[in-house]
Amino acid sequence: MSALEEPYIPASESPKELTLRVVIVGIVLGILMTAANAYLGLKVGITVSASIPAAVMSMIILRSLFKDVSILENNAVQTMASAGESLAAGVIFTVPALLVIGIWNDIQWLDTLIIAFLGGLLGTMFTIALRRLFIVEEALPYPEGVACREVLVAGEEGGEGAMAILYALGIGGIYGLMVKGFKVTHENVEAAWDFIGTRLYAGMDLSVALLSVGYIVGIRIASFIFLGGVIGYGILVPMYGLIRGWPESTDLAYGFYLVWKSQVRFVGVGAMVVGGIYTLWSMRKTIITGLSKALIKRDSSDEELLRTEIDLPLDKVLMVCGVLVGLTFLYYWWATGSLILALAGALFLGLVAFFFAAVAGYIAGVVGSSNSPVSGMTIATLLFTVALVWIIGDWFLGLATEELMLATLLIAAIVASSAAIAGDVMQDLKTGHMVGATPWRQQISEIIGVITGAIIIGPTLQLLHNAFRISKTACEMNPRASDPLCEDALFAPQAELIGAIVQGAFQGNLNLEMVMLGAIIAVVLIVLRMPVMSVAIGIYLPLLLSVPIMLGGIISYFAIHAAYLRVDGNLNSEPSPEAHKAGKDVENRGVLIGAGFIAGESIMGVFIAVLIVAKWELDVFFGVTTLNNFFSLVFFGWFTAVFIWLATRALPSGGNLFKEANMIVGDIARKFLNAIKLKNLK
Repeated sequence: MSALEEPYIPASESPKELTLRVVIVGIVLGILMTAANAYLGLKVGITVSASIPAAVMSMIILRSLFKDVSILENNAVQTMASAGESLAAGVIFTVPALLVIGIWNDIQWLDTLIIAFLGGLLGTMFTIALRRLFIVEEALPYPEGVACREVLVAGEEGGEGAMAILYALGIGGIYGLMVKGFKVTHENVEAAWDFIGTRLYAGMDLSVALLSVGYIVGIRIASFIFLGGVIGYGILVPMYGLIRGWPESTDLAYGFYLVWKSQVRFVGVGAMVVGGIYTLWSMRKTIITGLSKALIKRDSSDEELLRTEIDLPLDKVLMVCGVLVGLTFLYYWWATGSLILALAGALFLGLVAFFFAAVAGYIAGVVGSSNSPVSGMTIATLLFTVALVWIIGDWFLGLATEELMLATLLIAAIVASSAAIAGDVMQDLKTGHMVGATPWRQQISEIIGVITGAIIIGPTLQLLHNAFRISKTACEMNPRASDPLCEDALFAPQAELIGAIVQGAFQGNLNLEMVMLGAIIAVVLIVLRMPVMSVAIGIYLPLLLSVPIMLGGIISYFAIHAAYLRVDGNLNSEPSPEAHKAGKDVENRGVLIGAGFIAGESIMGVFIAVLIVAKWELDVFFGVTTLNNFFSLVFFGWFTAVFIWLATRALPSGGNLFKEANMIVGDIARKFLNAIKLKNLK
């Protein structure tokens, strides 16, 4: 075994691990991370893994209060916190769809709790059964798990990461307070102009969290999301307006939005459906391999296992899975009133949830949780669920349309929650395997984190819905008195997408013309070997959300290449190993800073929601006047500069960022011209 594969804490040692202080801190951070990720996911449709920021904050809290904290205690805390965060991703992608289609007017706490509890625990139990296979026997890489291990070890041995994320957390919180609380600046700037019979649009959401998301995902993914935005807002909307005219609106930008909302976003729907199915199909060999290995029964052994190899008893885990499926059946029966539909739904869920948990766990091990196609799996599940409910509920039982839609979304929500948590559980267990954690203790930590997330997600969604409204569609059906145009509504793109698919399937009002156009675009992207889901998400998101993500990706690219320049002195060849290391150091520090900015702004967003619900609005109380668009951009630019300053402090000394930026731009131009010349020669 390599040094990296050897447990940091040997099996022969038994330091403190699942202690009372760990449980308390883990629950507190789990609540914060669940709430923050719920806010971020509803705002932009992208969630960020909480493992690394949770690990850093755990070290800050525990080491500031206690002197004898072990690395295994920090690992247990990040496990609890990240479990709640990943569960939130599955819930917010599906449950708010009930608001979108008008079945719910408010978030139903009990239903949300049951969905999160059943889906989260099913996904956790299934992946516990697969730990030894995927992590020990297959030794899948699990990149985020390895990265979290490095953070934990760096904290154990002393590092600057803790202070960096603490600074970023504070700055992100200050920004969120000033923009969302005191409303010193606009949350976004946008404008549209008449141009040769049509319109042109420019806009940008002024969010340091979105800027940070772009830095974390990198220039490649950020550029494809931005490309999708350009296709939607830069090509399709102007073409539609030119051919079919524009809606009546005194605000040109709002008219632009109306065309996108009523027509072009369905192009994103079609592209995401095709992209999701293609993603699963392209990974079919990986999926088949993972499932076949998972289903092969291993020979039992009476040999005594090391501390680092003891899982929760498999027979007990399978028993819990059976109980959860039984509880799911009872819940479906109670929620739908149909015994037959509940039985079919529970059996279907048990099979599908295991399938997607295994798929998500295996794929996360190969390509990472961030690249795991959970959205694609959710869409595929939704389509199968629609077919099941249609056959049983409509053909045989003759249920009403609303009952059919409710049953479909309840099944899809539990499956999505199960798949969302599976990849995270495996990443956490990989981290635990590398630092020398006791598997059964870490699995208990996962369960505690899931239960915490399940309890807190319902009140969080209700709070955000009351303060801002979850989705513009739901808001337009029931706007807040203080926001009649729904300008503050959280976008909730996945929930809007799922709601549109379900509503269109059962009511026959899906914009098939635009959906088919999206499917065609997806096929073209597949032929061009481009990442379909990233571009489709960009089409489905308003352009103003894609712009700061792109800006963050650009900053990441320039920071990494500045490191290459300072080590090698040029960009003409493949960077040296030393330059690669310097670039990785800058990237990792930027990720920590970005995670802090995201957590700070998102947590502050939830805090502001509490104040709004309590009818205490800071801008009104203090009589704050909002700056105009120009100064709003200047304010955002200053915080962007702070982000760059903090992220680039890991650069080797002795350089000049402005000079290096000019050299990098020149290198990009040179490569572009060379590419054109090669294409012409061919």
